[in-house]
Formats: sequence, structure tokens, C-alpha cells
Amino acid sequence: MSAAPDDPVYRNPVLDADWSDPDVIRVGDDFYLTASSFGRVPGLPLLHSRDLVNWTLVGHALHRLEPESEFAVPRHDCGVWAPSLRHHDGRFWIFWGDPDQGIFQVNAPEIRGPWTRPHLVKAGKGLIDPCPLWDDETGEAYLVHAWAKSRSGVKNRLTGHRMHPHGTELLDEGKVIVDGDRIPGWFTLEGPKLHKHDGWFWILAPAGGVETGWQGAFRSRAFFGPYEEKVVLEQKDTDVNGPHQGGWVRTPSGEDWFLHFQQRGAYGRVVHLQPMEWDPDGWPVIGDDGAPVAGHRRPDLPPQRPAAPATDDDFPGGRPGRQWQWTANPRDGWATHHSADGLRLTCVRTPDAHDLRALPHVLTQRLPGAPCTVEVDLRLDDGEPGARAGLAVLGDAYSWIGLERGTDGAVMLVHRFAETAAERERDAAPPRPAPGGRARLRVDIGAGARCSFSYDTGDGGGDGAGEGFRPSGQVFAATPWRWVGALLGLAALAPTGQGHAGTATFTQFRIRIQEKRADR
Repeated sequence: MSAAPDDPVYRNPVLDADWSDPDVIRVGDDFYLTASSFGRVPGLPLLHSRDLVNWTLVGHALHRLEPESEFAVPRHDCGVWAPSLRHHDGRFWIFWGDPDQGIFQVNAPEIRGPWTRPHLVKAGKGLIDPCPLWDDETGEAYLVHAWAKSRSGVKNRLTGHRMHPHGTELLDEGKVIVDGDRIPGWFTLEGPKLHKHDGWFWILAPAGGVETGWQGAFRSRAFFGPYEEKVVLEQKDTDVNGPHQGGWVRTPSGEDWFLHFQQRGAYGRVVHLQPMEWDPDGWPVIGDDGAPVAGHRRPDLPPQRPAAPATDDDFPGGRPGRQWQWTANPRDGWATHHSADGLRLTCVRTPDAHDLRALPHVLTQRLPGAPCTVEVDLRLDDGEPGARAGLAVLGDAYSWIGLERGTDGAVMLVHRFAETAAERERDAAPPRPAPGGRARLRVDIGAGARCSFSYDTGDGGGDGAGEGFRPSGQVFAATPWRWVGALLGLAALAPTGQGHAGTATFTQFRIRIQEKRADR
């Protein structure tokens, strides 16, 4: 949640949406953050701040997932896991683990690119959460990573490697440098971030699971150990469950801060900012004596105007803003560029037209972590029977509202949903006429990510506080995907057939955040 420049206190979360597994660095007076993007494209989001509280999305480092064939269809819990962002030798570096392929890296001279194509540093199943370190004192380079048991049969341990200083390959087979099974009470050790500070090698890594765990710190005089450990951040009596995986950064004035995520169900992994100090024994103390803070004095940094990653979009020239991601690698023709405003999506012919979760051509953005109202105008231009388009709330279960062309050529307002694991969607409300093939669609999202759908077809008969909006269907409780919070989606599709694919046009996408935040 952004803060006014003259407010001496910020309030958590500072990024109130699903920016999973954040890592952060400072370069000069600028702070940069990246996060997991899993199977969505473009991936590896790049955020910028000058005060650690107000953040804007400035681009992405990964424009397609590889191999292309693997990500031609949605793979919501695969792809980019837990990246690490570093700046070394005048370049920005991002390392991440694809649990099915291995450890990748990209690099660039500037945060906005151009970024290199993904380079496979080490192939292997279950290699996740990598973090590099270039030791300026010795010239050596290292890398530490965790393990995904689902792919490797191994977890709860961190493996260290020597790395080529060019960041292109690992120089040994690796050694387990922290074995969580040997630490009483520790389990699911993952997400390591590697640092060199005050003569020690430091690994900041969470354990205990994303919903119930804690943040640990490990230190050793030698990279390969032995390491001693300490819990440095945990829930205690706060409402911040499982304070988990993040990045440590130091300001120009010498203050230390820690950004981490909190798992909040359908809202995904929201990002908190914690103060960080050092105790007399040289261990980090994060938050309020190891407990997360809900608010705190702002960092000692120049005031910045309130800012947050963009959500609204007029789609100038038919191009979606940076906040949008496809659910798989995009193909030419899914969106049409033109001279006016509005997103012109092709009603892609697909055999999976009965299930939005299986479609690669759904354009998505993160669900806000606060109560909000989402609206968009839609015009259905495709004349083929069965062509449809709409606004969706997507997760393991989903619900969408939109327009569909009937066999008689008329356009109907439809509202459908699919339960978790359901093979086909069902009507959430009876279809209704949509004169002119247009509608304004709305989703009011309240506490607990409970979604109320409504629509305005412009026929003047509404009962929505005089605005022409009519409620549709029952309240829908948004659900996350396995690792991902619920998403807002725009989709256009049609049955398989021989005719020319038509389009649907979305305009004036808006999200209005309410002052009272959900579940807080």
C-alpha cells in the first residue's frame, strides 16, 4: 500500500497483490525488484522504487518461455520459480529455477534491457530457488539452490556450487551446505538468498511452508560451511502468517531493510517491508524483535510520490499495458494493433472452449489484495454462433461474465462458472439479451475475495443504484491456483470451425480500490 510523501509511516503490505517470491537490490539511488511469474508471459517482472514503499512496474526480463513447445499451453505452476536479482560487473543478472528443466539466467546492461535469451546454467529436475554470489574480495563466484521434492524426491536442504565468474556454468557437482533434516523442527527449507557481509557468508532462507513458516538466517566463515542458524522472523502474535522468502537491501545511508511475502489465499503472495538491524552477536533482527510490523517509520530516503503497479488500461493502439500477461507463450494474431484505443482480441477457435483454465490466449493481471470494483466495456463483433468473450476471475475454480453470439445471430449476456476440477463450466445465471452486442461488465470484490458480478447492457432497465447495472448469479469465492493467486482475465474464443475468426473489443478497463482493505 503506497504512502503519501509527507506521511512518516508506511503500512504493509507495500505491494498488495501477488508478487510472489520477491528479491530486491539497490543500484545507486534506485531499488529494483523481481518476482516469480511461473507459466505466465511475459515473465520476470521488473519493478522500480526510490523509497522501498512506492513501486512501479517498468518491464519484464523474459519475453517467452522455453522450450516453446512446453509453454504453448497453460502450465500455471511451472516455469519461473523464485528468481534472484543481482547487479555485478555493470550488468543486471537474474537466476531462476524451472523445476522441470534446471537453473537458468538472463542478464542485461540496463534494467529495461535488452535482456539476453535464457541460458541454462545447470540442467536437472527439481533444482529451484538459485542465488548467485560474486565475492569481490577473492574473485570467486558461488551459487546456492534448493530442491523441489515433487521432481527430485529431495527437499529441506540447500546445495552450494562454485560458479564460473561469467555466470554461465557451475564448476563442480555441488555439496549440501545446509541440511534441514539435521536441524530439530525445521522442514521445507527453501528460497535461499546468498550474501557476503562482515566477513561471513550469509544465507537468508525460509522454512516451515509458505502459510505457517518462518524466516531463517545461516552464517559461516567459509562458503561450504559449516553453517550455524537462527530464526530471525516469524509470525508470533501478529496476523502475518508464515513471513516468507524475500530479499535484504541496504540504503545509501546504511539502513537495512527486508522485503518478504505473506501467503493470503486467493490474493496470492503480497509483499511486506520490514526494518532490519543487527544484534550484538552479529545476527540480523528483522521487524519488531523478530515479529512482522504492520507499519513503521519510512526508510531514510528522499520522498517519492505515491505509486503502485498500473492496473487501469485504455489499451492505446490495441496494445495491453505492462501489467497484463498471457497464460502461455502468445501467438501472432491473438490481439490486433490499430490506431484507436481498445483491446481487439481475436475470438480464437479452440477445442477447449468449455474451460478457460486450459486456454493459452487469456490475458491476465493480478487480483488486488484490497476490496475493489473491476469494470470493462465489451463489444462482440464476431458473427459466428458460439463466439464469446468476457471478464473472468480465474483460479482452480473460475467465473466469468460476458457476451455470446447465439445460433439466431443475437448476442446474449452470459455468466458461467466452473468448480475446482470440473471438466465443463455451467451457467451461473440465465442468458439475457444484450442489444447491440455491447455491455459494461463489473465484478465487485469484497473481503475474502468474494466476487459479485453485474452488467449493464445499456437498455435502461437496471437496478444497480441508478447506474444501469444488474446483479448476476450468486457470490463467487475466488480461489488460487497451486502457487498463484487468483487472476483477472480477459478472453475471446469461438468453437472450432471453418469461418473467418472475428474479434471482441475491450475498452476502459478500470479497477477502483476501496479504502478498507480485505481481511486486514
